[in-house]
Amino acid sequence: MLRFLGGAPKKAVSEIQIAHRGATFRIALKRVATARRLTLRVRAATRDIVLTMPLRAGLRQAQEFAQNHADWIAQRLERLPQRLPFEPGASIFLRDVEHVLRHDTSRREAGERRGAVWLEQKDGIPALCAGGDPAHFERRILDFLRREARRDLEQAVRRHAAAVGRAPIALSLRDTSSRWGSCSAKGALNFSWRLIMAPPFVLDYLAAHETAHLRHHDHSEKFWALTKSLCPRTELAEAWLKAHGAKLHRYGRRPQADGDEDVNGE
Repeated sequence: MLRFLGGAPKKAVSEIQIAHRGATFRIALKRVATARRLTLRVRAATRDIVLTMPLRAGLRQAQEFAQNHADWIAQRLERLPQRLPFEPGASIFLRDVEHVLRHDTSRREAGERRGAVWLEQKDGIPALCAGGDPAHFERRILDFLRREARRDLEQAVRRHAAAVGRAPIALSLRDTSSRWGSCSAKGALNFSWRLIMAPPFVLDYLAAHETAHLRHHDHSEKFWALTKSLCPRTELAEAWLKAHGAKLHRYGRRPQADGDEDVNGE
């Protein structure tokens, strides 16, 4: 019978903390076999801090590295845009058009479904309105945006799939922080629902990009040629995402992304 001396193995430390000017920063540790140096990253969407480190690096080294860059961390956190929850009076974008969020129960008397969400113009300003219990306002707005995103993406994918000659096995929506879309090896497409806030040509580009992966599961020249044939505004859409994509993640109470900033060490 085998016996293990020294008791149960210690659980790997997944987080450290550092103090800086009265604040405490919690830093997630990510050990990567291929990492050759320490890397700090402030993720714009999730507003958290990640320290990537080689397997051989020790906790003391990670702690010192993070502490030495405390000013850098504080500056990056201060530069992040404030989160904007879905609440009455806030403004969000729907297909790149700014809408004011309104809570309105007046439609109940008109026979509207309780808690319905609808679009209207008020004093020339586009508004996204929701009725029902105020406690469920944010969820209803989010559900509406997800339904609109699914509808637009399904239409775009259907159109591009017809041109490619291959159809996905499924289409799902997520709230990922690292990518706007993906295509599995089996042909399932996944997209961020937040694309409904971007200009329509950006959503169309992501639909074309992932649909093109049904034929070319790589980023070869053939893949890009196919993507650009499906969406001539590919380069413009990529430029928009690079410049503005991170801002889409600040909406809602649980934003998750591009726009990360990092610092490296030897």
